[in-house]
Amino acid sequence: MTGTAPAPFTADDYRARMTRAAREAADAGLAGLLVAPGPDLVWLTGYAPTAVTERLTLLVLAAGRDPVLVVPALEAPDAAKGAGAPALTLRDWTDGKDPYAATAGLLDPGGRFGVSDNAWAMHLLGLQKALPAASYASLTDALPMLRAVKDTAELELMAAAGAAADATFEEIRKVPFAGRRETEVGADLAGLLRRFGHSQVDFTIVASGPNGANPHHEAGDRVIERGDMVVLDFGGLKDGYGSDTSRTVHVGEPTDEERRVHDLVRAAQEAGFRAVRPGVACQEVDRAARAVIADAGYGAYFIHRTGHGIGVTTHEPPYMVEGEERPLVPGMCFSVEPGVYLPGRFGVRIEDIVTVTEDGGRRLNDTTRELVIVD
Repeated sequence: MTGTAPAPFTADDYRARMTRAAREAADAGLAGLLVAPGPDLVWLTGYAPTAVTERLTLLVLAAGRDPVLVVPALEAPDAAKGAGAPALTLRDWTDGKDPYAATAGLLDPGGRFGVSDNAWAMHLLGLQKALPAASYASLTDALPMLRAVKDTAELELMAAAGAAADATFEEIRKVPFAGRRETEVGADLAGLLRRFGHSQVDFTIVASGPNGANPHHEAGDRVIERGDMVVLDFGGLKDGYGSDTSRTVHVGEPTDEERRVHDLVRAAQEAGFRAVRPGVACQEVDRAARAVIADAGYGAYFIHRTGHGIGVTTHEPPYMVEGEERPLVPGMCFSVEPGVYLPGRFGVRIEDIVTVTEDGGRRLNDTTRELVIVD
């Protein structure tokens, strides 16, 4: 797969993200956001420490104040090279000093703060000791939609990641399956994802025969046999944005029942996709896909939600699940992946990443959803 490298995000892009995040935090009644190394920090600043250690690194955001990144002194030179560095102030601290006391001076002593989910407990406890009147909330609980709506540049990166996953499927369907272990096919998938531009492979599920009835089966030593249904679910990060697609193939000719179940899941996936449009509650996507499977008598065998958000991580809000009444908004990206899992026999899952448009939805995966026969 060829193509020009995507234009990098600029300091202005990161400035706009930090400003919006601080504003949304204030609107949610928070005094600010505390962002530790991880996906949120990369998305907000473009900075990812080369090593995450016990030394405190923390981005402090509050409406009406300049963003401040607290960093260990020995890492400050690298932080200063980050793409978003011109949009924030660096405040370093040296070994032997108390980083929590230094950070506390930036915070409202009695405020409530959103904290990124992957912050270390020792750091949060250190802040609590320094500011005993302050309180904290998980960022996923406080601002679950912070990264959910992608801008034009992000959508282009999402589409490119989806195209790379599609290219991977087109190649994997050509390799031999029968007589090979699941792990061997999984290694092929990982190699193809990297060949088509992925820097990170997050998962390569190869679930053959009865293993297909486990939605999160890890590829193992089972030898794939002729007559097996095989669920393939794979993805990772390309240029910082996620891919995730599932297709179910069959080794040799399937039985009538296997075709019938695959056709059922394909119809459910189509129904879920057709339900996507602005203003519709997330749960309606789940309901649309689930109704097709339930009406056919297989409802008890669809054992997971219909979808999850995706962006700079491969699983993030929003979730297409019963009870999630949050409305869909143009720019949201998420999976639509119904499945049927028959214990001890086989499973079927079909998954595309979908983005919400102004008047419906657009798939970011375009490989065939028909049952593919492999050797």
